Amino acid sequence: MKKKESNFAFIDSQNLYLSVKSQWWELDWNRFRVYLQDKFKVQKAFIFIGYLPGNEDLYTTLQKFGYILVFKPTLELSDGTVKGNVDAELVLHTMIEYGNYDQAVVVSGDGDFHCLIEHLVKENKLKKMLIPNKNKYSSLLKKFYPKLVFLNHPDLKKKIWRTKKEA
Repeated sequence: MKKKESNFAFIDSQNLYLSVKSQWWELDWNRFRVYLQDKFKVQKAFIFIGYLPGNEDLYTTLQKFGYILVFKPTLELSDGTVKGNVDAELVLHTMIEYGNYDQAVVVSGDGDFHCLIEHLVKENKLKKMLIPNKNKYSSLLKKFYPKLVFLNHPDLKKKIWRTKKEA
């Protein structure tokens, strides 16, 4: 009998959110979680996100959809922007969970994950890397092309995105 595939997703929330926003679309987080499960057999989906007081409703909603939230403390810069880089946490948790999943699905277009993706490919532990925007992602990731899925592909957008008018 064939063992049931158990994959984990590791989601760079800032990269995903800003990439989607720049394309004038919104991600339907519930449909995205279902897509991860149906298409890639993702049993656990970790979202790496900066913690901001006042966003508790968002965090609760994401958890109801089946995401596991990993928070990063944020800093407010002098110009008022908020910084909460989650790259180190995503890499660390991917390695902490390494023995618990068959393959990883990494969601980001950030080239900072190049070494992680390279290692996962070498060890046959990368299912796919989901890139939010085919027109704007790190060229360091292009060498992994067969493992890349672009979330702004027209057929996929119908399944997981909605226009801001529908929101």
